[in-house]
Amino acid sequence: MTRRELDAAGITDPALRAAYTRCRQLNARHGKTYFLATRLLPLERRSAVHALYGFARWADDIVDDHDRHRAPEERERLLRRLEGDLADGLRTGAGDEPVVRAVADTAARYRIDHALFGDFLSSMRADLTVTQYPTYADLQGYVHGSAAVIGLQMLPVLGTVTPREEAAPHAAALGVAFQLTNFLRDVGEDLDRGRVYLPGDLLAAHGVDRPLLEWSRRTGRRDPRIRAALVAAEAMTRGVYRTAEPGIAMLDPRVRPCIRAAFVLYGGILDAIAEQDYTVLHRRAVAPRRRRAATAAAGVLRVAGARWRARAPLRGVPAGERAVEWKGSVR
Repeated sequence: MTRRELDAAGITDPALRAAYTRCRQLNARHGKTYFLATRLLPLERRSAVHALYGFARWADDIVDDHDRHRAPEERERLLRRLEGDLADGLRTGAGDEPVVRAVADTAARYRIDHALFGDFLSSMRADLTVTQYPTYADLQGYVHGSAAVIGLQMLPVLGTVTPREEAAPHAAALGVAFQLTNFLRDVGEDLDRGRVYLPGDLLAAHGVDRPLLEWSRRTGRRDPRIRAALVAAEAMTRGVYRTAEPGIAMLDPRVRPCIRAAFVLYGGILDAIAEQDYTVLHRRAVAPRRRRAATAAAGVLRVAGARWRARAPLRGVPAGERAVEWKGSVR
């Protein structure tokens, strides 16, 4: 499938093909939910999505250092080197890291605003020193760079049937919704890394603080105050999903099944958290495989329908939809 995706995207240079393949591998290994949804995209757009995700994953791995063998100073040095390599790549199309070469090529092909990458790396840098966010407003500053910009980077790749600026707030909100879902799912693992991403004011409203979370994580015991805070965090996250959802209809019809599937799959993680009674401090919530398979199957049917409609005569299609065509700038 990798070869077909690269051929469809018009990526012919062997080194660049290898770089994109590396990004696809990162997506497949680390982002199982996201990778499953990506397979519903038109072939020619998948490589660009893999490049964007692969770069984000590469930077995130530097910051998180799951094996814990790098000192903070080493992680900061690696992040600075990645930032410099990206700046060179965006300017010249080159780069020492394969993920940088792929993402720089994608940025050029789709004319993605370079400032979005700077915002992303600023949030990654915050992870080296910031361990908690006192208010939701403080957290919003972080998730703009870590998540909203991902949605904004994706828009030129996906294409829209409305002016892009109309779809942009919804795309940003979807990135944030996915990120908040991850925060809720991973609250125990993040605590092990010394971080609390749930906003302090939300926790405090239910009588929860970091020592209580650490006690629960350490002992495996539950507390009704923690559960109440997690319920509130779930409700807050679902509100962001509601903000994001209208943007799906603004996308190119051929990509809507993919984004709809991702929307449902990530929402399924919230469902699993609730079904497991908010025990995220003690075990990771995962949507059942059967539910994920059903979502993927529904997505395949939507893809088939979108392709059939794309081949059908335009007779009967509203004039507005005929007039606003996808204009991704593929070289």
